[in-house]
Amino acid sequence: MQGREIQGKHTEDRLNERESHYEEGKTSGDLPLVSIVTPSFNQAAFLEETILSVLNQDYPNLEYLVVDGGSTDGSLEIIHRYAERLAWWVSEADCGQADAINKGFARARGEIFAWLNSDDTYYPYAVREAVMFLQQHPEVGMVYGDANFIDKTGRILGRFPARQTDYRRLRRGYVHIPQQAAFFRAELWQRVGPLDPSFYFAMDYDLWVRIARLSKITYLPRLWANFRLHDAAKTLAADERCWPEMLRVHYREGGSPFAIIVWKSWMRRLVAPYLRWKRRRMIGG
Repeated sequence: MQGREIQGKHTEDRLNERESHYEEGKTSGDLPLVSIVTPSFNQAAFLEETILSVLNQDYPNLEYLVVDGGSTDGSLEIIHRYAERLAWWVSEADCGQADAINKGFARARGEIFAWLNSDDTYYPYAVREAVMFLQQHPEVGMVYGDANFIDKTGRILGRFPARQTDYRRLRRGYVHIPQQAAFFRAELWQRVGPLDPSFYFAMDYDLWVRIARLSKITYLPRLWANFRLHDAAKTLAADERCWPEMLRVHYREGGSPFAIIVWKSWMRRLVAPYLRWKRRRMIGG
């Protein structure tokens, strides 16, 4: 743990030093446009906090698109409140989260893409730091940082176990990418997208594999996002659907039935009840 803290401190020092040079003479017209999409359905309890975490970014060249699936819980009133600050929004029935994200990115004009689910939040400097890193490392197609686990009130529960991964490790089931803290180049989305709407849980893993097959992905140990755990969250409600979907990706990529990820999926089935209990205990459920 101490080593990780020292690494994070060194990274912060380097970022702060570069940031002063990066911002000199920069205007919004000089900076790449970032497109962020929020898919949402009946998440009024958290939606405004999510929206504000995007709109309050300290990065000046950002477009924000909100794709609502026809909510009936007061979400529309929240969206209307911020409509003038959105690049585009819609509220209509869709085919689920992946479909909503695809719909948003189809309208996006940015050079860098990200999506933020309607119960998660960004830290105010996240977009700026991600853009700065991608501009300084043109060989990197996607960068991701750290994310805290939070409960429905915003109380920090712990830290997502983010680590450096790559195509080979992803294929083995070592994901370690907090989706909330991931930013990728739009040109890669154009080559490997859109998300597969038949996936309910592992659409992000599927995308990471496709991106990593073509480009370098990099973990930057900087805290960029909050990953909310609550009773209705997919992570708690349908976690058992994740690994079967990951195996679909594995076999699509020509994977063997004797591969590490297959064995990991069987182990996950065995420990799944304990993990669900542990997560519910974290949120006090």
